[in-house]
Amino acid sequence: MTLNKMLMTSASAALILFAPAYAQETPEETAARESAIDRVLGTVTVTATKKANVEDVQTVAVAMTAFNADTLDALNVTTLESLSYSAPNVSLDDVGTARGTANFAIRGLGVNSSIPSIDPAVGVFIDGVYLGVNNGVVVDMFDLDSIEVLRGPQGLLFGRNTTGGAIVVNTANPTDEFSMKLRSSIESPIDSGRGGPNSNLQAIVSGPLIENVLNGKLGVSYNYDDGYFKNLYNGENHGQLRALTYRGALEFMPTDSLTFLGKLEYTDSRSDGPSGKNHAYFDRDNFDFSINNPGFGESETIQGSLRTDLDVGFGNGVITNIFGYRKYESTSSSDIDATPFTLFHSNAEFNQEQYSNELRYAGTFDKLDLTTGVYYFEQTLDYTEIRNLPSTRPATLPASIPWGFYGGGKLDHTVWGAFANIDYSITDKLIATVGVRYSVEEKAGDVIYIRPRNPCSVIQGTCSPDGNNALIGLISGGTVQEPNGFRDSNEWKNWTPKVGLQYFWNDNVQTYGHYTKGFRSGGYNFRITDIPIFNQFVAQTGSLGFDEEEVDSYEVGFKAQSSDGRIQVNGAAFMTEVGDMQREVNTAGASGVVQNIINTADATIYGLEFDGRVAVTDTLLASFNVGFMDAGYDRVFFDLNGDGVINDADVNLDLPRVPPITYGVGLMKEFDLGTSGAVVARANYQYRDRIAYTDSNFGWIQDANMVDVNVTWETPVQGLSASLYGKNLLDEVQLGNDTQLPFPGPNSTGLNYSYPALPAGGTFSPLKKGRLLGLELTYVY
Repeated sequence: MTLNKMLMTSASAALILFAPAYAQETPEETAARESAIDRVLGTVTVTATKKANVEDVQTVAVAMTAFNADTLDALNVTTLESLSYSAPNVSLDDVGTARGTANFAIRGLGVNSSIPSIDPAVGVFIDGVYLGVNNGVVVDMFDLDSIEVLRGPQGLLFGRNTTGGAIVVNTANPTDEFSMKLRSSIESPIDSGRGGPNSNLQAIVSGPLIENVLNGKLGVSYNYDDGYFKNLYNGENHGQLRALTYRGALEFMPTDSLTFLGKLEYTDSRSDGPSGKNHAYFDRDNFDFSINNPGFGESETIQGSLRTDLDVGFGNGVITNIFGYRKYESTSSSDIDATPFTLFHSNAEFNQEQYSNELRYAGTFDKLDLTTGVYYFEQTLDYTEIRNLPSTRPATLPASIPWGFYGGGKLDHTVWGAFANIDYSITDKLIATVGVRYSVEEKAGDVIYIRPRNPCSVIQGTCSPDGNNALIGLISGGTVQEPNGFRDSNEWKNWTPKVGLQYFWNDNVQTYGHYTKGFRSGGYNFRITDIPIFNQFVAQTGSLGFDEEEVDSYEVGFKAQSSDGRIQVNGAAFMTEVGDMQREVNTAGASGVVQNIINTADATIYGLEFDGRVAVTDTLLASFNVGFMDAGYDRVFFDLNGDGVINDADVNLDLPRVPPITYGVGLMKEFDLGTSGAVVARANYQYRDRIAYTDSNFGWIQDANMVDVNVTWETPVQGLSASLYGKNLLDEVQLGNDTQLPFPGPNSTGLNYSYPALPAGGTFSPLKKGRLLGLELTYVY
């Protein structure tokens, strides 16, 4: 028996044996048990507005989908990617190149890159702390209080790099009564020719350390994945993962008006590299792939926050200070050519460290609701990339001289901000919103071209833009010296305004409309591999970096619910104007894939979205969501399709990451078994239309029909439940990205793909998991 199976068996047995030590429910407790539907329908308090008074999601003038702890459990949410098919016009994908790297897009605004120096378009905030890079974001999450998915620019309250939206994650706080939660789960592919099981153990204990003064919490999560896929190169499982997370929290309440809340988390993760599929070798609609480099990904993350809340007399308000810290270190190896040959293998090492602090005040003065504050953020990035491209080795280079591509970059990044938002009640029903944020951002970067050179490391200080650091290679009998890179800095200053109106027709129906602006940071490309092309960009733009992206957003919407809250329907229409769209454009070159981060175009995105839920009966709950988007370029100033000219052919391309339609429905049915407990059955279906992945439209992600089910028995043993669930039951093939490769494929003609034609080299297309069945045991005390 393997170690993980022994652990899972022991944990499951412990849950079953330990739980009966506590009393079974009495008939009175059974009758008083809150139904699962009532728990899911429970009010989700909104933290994203940063107000002093708690708000219900249905009362705020923001298009958002909020999930409370019970809903997250019902959806089997283990990572943020688990919510990718739970809200309209939202894609929360893992890019697939390096495990855990977010590739999030909301309302058509997102990234298509694993380059760590490119900023997100969808900001992720954990316990009020912004995560400065996409790396290490899509990791195991547990013991959550709520997740809020905000759609549309959120720059006023959340700052830069939230042009698409924001994901606000709130982990659970320590409790003032003793509580414990144990969870054990195992899931596995059920289709032949696939890999092995994925196991997870979680334990959380919380309670008072000093009554009414100090509460504490400690949690641990261990994930052991045998690898979902089967690598046809050697017949071994691929996609293995070992991840261990520790989380602790303390809540100190020295007075009735002062609270300190500290949280600290450590994660150690070890995994295989990406399960890369090449579409020149394998059909798009299966899980077959063959790679001779299984790769690896190793990372350690430390992140923490200290929140201080002080109730003050003026405005019946609260002064809040949130200090945040995060340190992320990783190394990885990937088979980028996605073939059984060594054509393009890549290693990387990346370190990030960040500090942030937000000090704000929120209070109410008669008809005026004020939220204002100041913000500081700084981070450092160090990145080394190594490319093994043996086919590019010059024939004249002596065998004694190593051949490899080395480079990357360092970045110092600082942001200062100040913001104020006022909601003014013109009447009892009409509220006007006026707000503004001023930010100053500075970036200073050292960029080292990824070129053939002697082995070096940015992190170890042996790669820098100074000097020549030189072996490029012996060509035509001589030593060729080429530049190492450059050192540069830049600064951006911006005003982010927001104006809006909100009207309450009655206590349960409201409409709203607003205009706001957002900015996505400019910066520097850590992956410069083609110096002549880069020099052309510099000559055209006069800058060594890329400029920021600017977004103007116009939105109108409504939220309606029945007086008892058992029917909710929300809708929004939006228009987003994008200026200086920031994109990573992929082209072919001698260094493998050439990835240029540039400002390519101006574009406009139109959209509609609706979502809601209806308690059909006391035991049946239905939910739905639907999103429509239409997008097009207004002006293109870069050759997107690579035909050498900028013309209508570029303007007529599809914008990447904009699905024309997404929609989904869900049902939850509860069966009361009396003294035997209850059974809760859930089924969810979500559709996402095909999207272009690359600017040239050569890369694309096929449409998806996702079906998930869950059947939970809430046993008569108080707090003990067992769930049988299935994910992606239709076994849909989904990809993290779809990057074109310049290498010769086995057959450059006659490939049976409907749209678009693939280049001869095929693609690097990391696979996501297909059909899964799982069993979960949970005990809550």
